[in-house]
Amino acid sequence: MARKNRAMLIGSIGAGKSTLTNALLGREVEAVKTQALVYYDWIVDTPGEYTENPLFYKNIMATSLEVTHVLFLQDATRKKTIFPPGFSTGINKLPIGVVTKSDSENADIDSAVQQLKRVIPNGPIVISSSITGKGIQEIKDLVNCNTMLDMREYAETKQSELLIFV
Repeated sequence: MARKNRAMLIGSIGAGKSTLTNALLGREVEAVKTQALVYYDWIVDTPGEYTENPLFYKNIMATSLEVTHVLFLQDATRKKTIFPPGFSTGINKLPIGVVTKSDSENADIDSAVQQLKRVIPNGPIVISSSITGKGIQEIKDLVNCNTMLDMREYAETKQSELLIFV
C-alpha cells in the first residue's frame, strides 16, 4: 500500500522514538540510539538531541518540510518535558502527541498527557506502548488523516480511552 503521508518523530533522548518506529512498521529489531535522521518507509526517526538542544531546532524545521505529520513523544516515566509550551504551533504540520512507555510501572500517564497538552494546544494525543502494541493502530490511523478535522472526527468516532483530542 503506497502511503502519501509521512510522519517525523521528535522527543527527548530515550523517549522511545526508535522503539515506536519499529512498532509502527511491525519490525522485530532492537532499537538502537539514533545518531542522525533515519528514513524508514513513511517514518522519519530523529535523534533526541534535535529536540533537547535549541541549536538543532533548524534541523527539525527543515525535516518537517518533508513530512505531513509530526509526532511529539512524551515519555510517561519522565517528570518533565523538553518541549517549550506551544512548540507544535511553530511547525506547520499536523501534530500528534504520543505518550510512550505507558505500560511501565513508573508511568505517570496523566502527567505526560498534561505535558503534551501544553505542547499541542490543538490536536490528538495517543497513549501508547510499543511493547504491548497499545495505541499503535490509532497512531497509524491518525497519520492517514489529511486534516485536523479528519483527525478530530477520527478521535470522536473511535471513542478510545487511548485517544484524547485537545
